[in-house]
Amino acid sequence: MTDPDPSRLWSGTAPPPRRVDPGLYVVATPIGNLRDMTLRALDVLAAADLVLAEDTRVSARLLTAYGLRVKLERCDDHAAVRAIPGVLERLAAGQVVALVSDAGTPLVSDPGYAVVKAVIEAGLPVFPLPGPSSLLAALTGAGLPSDRVLFAGFLPAKSGARRTALEGLKAPGQTVVVFESGPRLATSLSDMAEVLGPREAVVARELTKLHETWVRGPLDQLAADPRCQSPKGEMVVVIGPAKEVAPDEATLDQALTAELADRSVSEAAARVAASLGLPRKQVYRRALELSGQ
Repeated sequence: MTDPDPSRLWSGTAPPPRRVDPGLYVVATPIGNLRDMTLRALDVLAAADLVLAEDTRVSARLLTAYGLRVKLERCDDHAAVRAIPGVLERLAAGQVVALVSDAGTPLVSDPGYAVVKAVIEAGLPVFPLPGPSSLLAALTGAGLPSDRVLFAGFLPAKSGARRTALEGLKAPGQTVVVFESGPRLATSLSDMAEVLGPREAVVARELTKLHETWVRGPLDQLAADPRCQSPKGEMVVVIGPAKEVAPDEATLDQALTAELADRSVSEAAARVAASLGLPRKQVYRRALELSGQ
C-alpha cells in the first residue's frame, strides 16, 4: 500500500553540505576501500585550513584521490606535542583543523590523543566524525558476541609480557579484540590459546579490500593454521568469551565449608554465590544443609 503522505518518505537524495564551524575535527578515513569515505568527512577536509596527518605522504595520496588540495602537517607520536601550540592558535583564530590517521579512526591505537586532550583543556571545540574502523568492521563480521566487548589494542611484542597482559583479559562473559602484526600473529595466537584456553576466535585481515580474509576457529587451531603464519600487514583478532561452566557440587561444598567456619549462613551464602556466579537462594539452601540448620 502506498504511503499517502510522501513527505514521510526518504527523498533518496543526500542532504546538502552544511557550513563547517571552526574547531578540531577527528576524521575517520577508509581502512582500504576508498568508497567508504563519508560525505561529511569530505566536506570537512575540503574546508580545513590544516590537516594533521599521521603520515603526510599517505594522507596526500588519500586527498589526491578525492581531488582535495589541503595544507598537511605531520602529527605522529613524536610530532603531536610540537603541533599543539600551532593548533591552539589556529582554533583560537576561528580556523578549521582536521586530524586523520593513515587509515580508520584516529586515536584508536593511532596518534592524536595529546592534541585532542590539549584542545579540550583549552576550552575549544572538538568534533568526532564517525566512519571506518577496523575494530568495528572486525567485530561486526566476526559472528561472536558483541554485547560486552573489551578492546585491548596491540599486545606487547615479547611473549612473557604478552602472557601477563592476557592474564588481565580473562574476565568471563566478554569478547576481546586486539590488533596484531603479521610476523607476530602465530606466536601471539599460541600465547592466547595457552592463557585464555580454547576460545572461539576470528582473525580478520585486509578488511574492506580486494583480498579481505576471515579465518575462524579455536585459538589453538588458528595458531597452527597456515593462513596465520606471518601474513603481511596488520590483523584484527576477535576472541569470543570463555564458555561458562557451572561449578560442581564438590566445589560448592568446599567453598561453603570454608566460609561457614567464621561467618553466618547468610553471609557465607552471599559470598559464595557472588564468587561462583550461582543463584543466591540455591547456595543459601545448601549452606543451611551443611550447617545442620
